[in-house]
Amino acid sequence: MRRPSPGAGQQGQHPIQGRRPCLSRLLNWRYLMNTRLLRPGLLLAAVLALPVMSHAQVAGTSFIGVNQTITAEVANGWSVKKAIMGKDVYNDDAKPEVVGKVDDLIINPKGSVSYAIVNASKFLGLSSHNVLIPVEQFKIENQRITLPGATKEALRDLPKFEYADNPKKALK
Repeated sequence: MRRPSPGAGQQGQHPIQGRRPCLSRLLNWRYLMNTRLLRPGLLLAAVLALPVMSHAQVAGTSFIGVNQTITAEVANGWSVKKAIMGKDVYNDDAKPEVVGKVDDLIINPKGSVSYAIVNASKFLGLSSHNVLIPVEQFKIENQRITLPGATKEALRDLPKFEYADNPKKALK
């Protein structure tokens, strides 16, 4: 006859539940959940798996964002905000003068930049006379935005650009 293990209680009983588990008992879910050692282990496994499951992709969904290789390429790229927005627009005279300031860019429904809105007011910053200029007419040289043949008066003579009152309606 076998000797009982220390702390087993009566002879032949399993130390956890008081009796020896058989294979059918080990496969029984309720028995497994009632054991004192398995419940904390399952809880720990579930808590550790939650972050992994929350980031798993589901079939039929698309990936949002970019990978690290693309991020590195973009970081070395060119920023519209830093290079164009709010920058002065010069004419191409022998002694270039400021004729306006880039206030906005217009993107057409196909996704390409089509127009720049240039503020050609008499007193930049105090008033606005926004005009629409096709981007093909601009030249960027030595980090300077140039509008060949432009003068302050010629830009002020152009019709004033007004944004749509309801941009949602304009998108439809």
